[in-house]
Amino acid sequence: MRSIAVINQKGGVGKTTSSVNLAAALANTGKRVCLMDLDPQAHASLHLGISAVDGDATMYEVLCGEASLEQARRVVTSNLSVVPANLDLAAAELELAGEVGREMILRDRVEDDSEKFDYMVLDCPPSLGVLTVNALVAVGEVFLPLQPHFLALHGLSKLLRTIEVVSRRLNSDLRLSGVMLCMYDSNTRLAAEVSNDLDEFFQAGQNGREFFRGAKFFDTRVRRNIRLAEAPSFGKSIFDYAPESNGATDYLALAEEVLQQECVKNGQVVRAAA
Repeated sequence: MRSIAVINQKGGVGKTTSSVNLAAALANTGKRVCLMDLDPQAHASLHLGISAVDGDATMYEVLCGEASLEQARRVVTSNLSVVPANLDLAAAELELAGEVGREMILRDRVEDDSEKFDYMVLDCPPSLGVLTVNALVAVGEVFLPLQPHFLALHGLSKLLRTIEVVSRRLNSDLRLSGVMLCMYDSNTRLAAEVSNDLDEFFQAGQNGREFFRGAKFFDTRVRRNIRLAEAPSFGKSIFDYAPESNGATDYLALAEEVLQQECVKNGQVVRAAA
């Protein structure tokens, strides 16, 4: 199983949109996918029309040991399932602060899960707290969504340091394996300049930083598309809401790149199963 955390502590860069629609695109190719919502805002859950009510098990109960992933998981389509979140998840940051081994809780829940998937995609909160660290410990890969804008680069170094520290101390298998550009406007020179700067930055860093050696700067640019913004209000992925839109085309192309991607595992380059 490939396990991927989609992470950026800066909001508004297309993180949740990418988590949901990449998961849906992979499911549409026939892969069995589990999407986990680790954001207390629960936008990934709402995007797919799932709203947890009192008595429903969510990611909060999973992390607090009151429910298993199997009990919390909801089936969206035959190949796509979601472990939803709600606002209660915000309390988990405080409640888990005093727990021994709090960074390992989600990893242990995943290992105990009886159902097997081809892909596990985690939508992380826009912060670098306990929830995000749990995600980084539980997965093998990180995908970094970025907006091709100067301000999107702000805080990038801190985010990369966090990933690197987790890789060194808590999860030696963790790698930054993909960088994706969202809300891309090909008509602006700024987008092209920032894209080139990012590409050069990651190419240069691969020689000296083990945790993102082999990272792929995805060729697919997810274009600005009003249909992507509209889809969550209907509780649908872009493929159910507007399958002929540019947004659907771009995320399907991104999924194809992910399927063909070469992943670095334990220092060895292994082609992912298609």
